[in-house]
Amino acid sequence: LAVVSLFISTAMFAYLKPPSISSPSLELAVSVLYSVVPPAVNPLIYSMRNQELKDSLRKLSNGSC
Repeated sequence: LAVVSLFISTAMFAYLKPPSISSPSLELAVSVLYSVVPPAVNPLIYSMRNQELKDSLRKLSNGSC
């Protein structure tokens, strides 16, 4: 759901923004968000489904090792 919403929000921003705020650096930032961030975040999202990893992160956040 997070990756899908990221795809949709960047696409909506790219196609629905007014032409007055168009700049090459903004276009570059949107294209990087659209093409790099979701594949980079996907392994993190799918690893959070792993119960062993969840337990380890919970222990780490509680401060007990």
